[in-house]
Amino acid sequence: MKKNIPNIITLCNLCSGCLAVMAAFESDYKWALIFVIISAVFDFLDGFAARLLKAYSLIGKELDSLADLISFGFAPAMVAVSLLNELGSYSFIGLLIVAFSALRLAKFNVDDRQTDSFIGLPTPANAILWVGMGFTYNQFFSENPHITLALVALTSCLLISNLPMFSLKSKNFGFNQNKWQYILIFTSIILLIVLQLNATMWIITLYILLSVAKSLFDRVR
Repeated sequence: MKKNIPNIITLCNLCSGCLAVMAAFESDYKWALIFVIISAVFDFLDGFAARLLKAYSLIGKELDSLADLISFGFAPAMVAVSLLNELGSYSFIGLLIVAFSALRLAKFNVDDRQTDSFIGLPTPANAILWVGMGFTYNQFFSENPHITLALVALTSCLLISNLPMFSLKSKNFGFNQNKWQYILIFTSIILLIVLQLNATMWIITLYILLSVAKSLFDRVR
């Protein structure tokens, strides 16, 4: 039974992602954001449960990717499509997000370099960025579809880029080894206190900028 617990959690991620898609269809960005955040929590917990219970399986790995594609690929893509409604049939350009998310997940599954950090923007971060933009600035992005299109292109490229991005996973809690993570965590707490759910897109934006800064710093060090 315990071997099935991580898979059950993964299916909860999938179901929450489906609810996020339904909310995005209705342009209900608040619930789309809430359900994507819930999916991200389940996505963390299934891996944690698998490690805790030593319940790894090939089926679990594949199931995780399938769930992530819905929760962190299709859901943000539908938010983008909704924001691009002013473009009529061209709004479906937003579906590029799900296509590039699929490429990102496929690359991640065959890349053994991404155990302690990431290469390219993780799909959960991209999903939270998009549903956060929809929740906080839906009117702005709806009225400026060309900016939204530019962000679709930018984030799609980031998903499959070779940009090193740090993870919150760590083997110790020392500040020198984890200063970028601590900066992100402490700043995120302040943003959440001040802006609440409106902070989500800014937290992901900060994460991207800090990852770029860390990459540049590591190159010149």
